[in-house]
Amino acid sequence: MDAGPQPAIAAKLAAPVAGPWQRLGDWPRRRWVAAGLGAVSIAVLIGVSTAMIPSPIFGREVATTWWAWPVLAITAALGGLLGATYVRDPEAPRREGRFGLAGGVLSYFAVGCPVCNKLALLALGYTGALQWFAPVQPFLGVAGLVLLAYALWRRLVGETACAIPEQA
Repeated sequence: MDAGPQPAIAAKLAAPVAGPWQRLGDWPRRRWVAAGLGAVSIAVLIGVSTAMIPSPIFGREVATTWWAWPVLAITAALGGLLGATYVRDPEAPRREGRFGLAGGVLSYFAVGCPVCNKLALLALGYTGALQWFAPVQPFLGVAGLVLLAYALWRRLVGETACAIPEQA
């Protein structure tokens, strides 16, 4: 009786599976390029539209807080990595999630000017936005980063799923 591909399949199944975060090292160059371009794009888009990065288009009434810069940097890095997980083999099964989008939106509201946010301004007024919305912004930033990290983790776990060997 011919053993055929059985030993090769058994060897593959016995090999340890890399953890989700370890899989980042196995990414091809095109994914890292996509992650870098995505991170820069996110940083510029959020930074300019919230007037953290000065531009003639947008202004800011309240100075940028010290914690907004790390939130912006980590949001950009996680968002770039998350976006790069969508650069893959076109034949691979498609998985979607909404955690990354929710995390990005929360981070955006976290780093924005509290009185420049039209939703907060309409709901709370100028004084209310400074009294009630501004103190909540750091928590929105943390929640946004947690959601982005969770979305990235879920995408990476989906990539490390073991393939079922084909039977001959």
